[in-house]
Amino acid sequence: MTKIASPRSRACQRGALAFAAALLCAAPVAAQDITLRASHQFPGGKGDPRDEMVQMIARDVEAANVGLKIQVFPGSSLYKPNEQWGALTKGQLDLSSFPLDYASGRVPQFSVTLMPGLVRNFDRAERLNNSPFMADIKKIVEEHGAIVISDAWLSGAFASKKQCITNPDSIKGQVTRAAGPAFEQMLAKAGASIASMPSSEIYSGMQTGVLDATNTSSESFVSYRLYEQVKCLTAPGANALWFMYEPVLMSKQVFNRLNPAQQKAILDAGKKAQVWFSTEVKKGDQKLIDTYKKAGVEVIEMSAADYDAWLKVAQESSYKNYSEKVKGGDELIKKALAVQ
Repeated sequence: MTKIASPRSRACQRGALAFAAALLCAAPVAAQDITLRASHQFPGGKGDPRDEMVQMIARDVEAANVGLKIQVFPGSSLYKPNEQWGALTKGQLDLSSFPLDYASGRVPQFSVTLMPGLVRNFDRAERLNNSPFMADIKKIVEEHGAIVISDAWLSGAFASKKQCITNPDSIKGQVTRAAGPAFEQMLAKAGASIASMPSSEIYSGMQTGVLDATNTSSESFVSYRLYEQVKCLTAPGANALWFMYEPVLMSKQVFNRLNPAQQKAILDAGKKAQVWFSTEVKKGDQKLIDTYKKAGVEVIEMSAADYDAWLKVAQESSYKNYSEKVKGGDELIKKALAVQ
């Protein structure tokens, strides 16, 4: 004979089952961390400070114990270099480190962050970080759907398979890679032919004969082993024509979805990594020189006279074009030049 439960008993059973189900549903959500994805194009685990900067942010965010982790995808393993800005601003990619100038095809104002002769040395780069010029750049970044969590400036060099690059005449007739439109315009004005590509493709470009010369950051010259391909390196030295802004960026959509504790962990980690990078990157120029000399590459530095000659070419090409054709370009250049 089947025993029929009382209404009160059935209600208790239903309540117990509902409570147990709620616990089962809630437990995994409470315990599960949010995992963000960070992408960059640089070699992972090989001492490149740009990779280490992102890895440091990931470690510090996890150590903050706020239910947040960052998985780093180095070496263009998640996105190609020029795809990262679009993915970031659409919320498809969470964090990234890349030259902001790579996005100048979509946001022309960004090409000022790789304008020949605009920075010249690391001390001035630090001052630019806290200037009205950089406030304007960061406002534009945010308007397009990203935020800067770490500032980073890198010095750069020139190298050639044919001859040393000194004054503007020395580049005539060479096919060269330039990191962005401002340098491309200056080099073309000086008589070079331009082949555009990200720094991760320079080695193969030189190996296959597509390139005779290149300019890129000191870190990329070492990380991508370009000393195996070039005859002469023009190191940054006291007259560094090439300086590039390469921040760590985060999708604004993704950042806004985080809780305040998680946002704070991201920003704190970004500040710490920025301080570390600003010290570490200054060692890069000497490491570049030592590495190339050891490999048997001729190493020179640009003289003040050569620097001034290049700056004149840049003012007649890159600066003029940017001021006339980019919305707000003239004002941005004036604000940058006003920083002493």
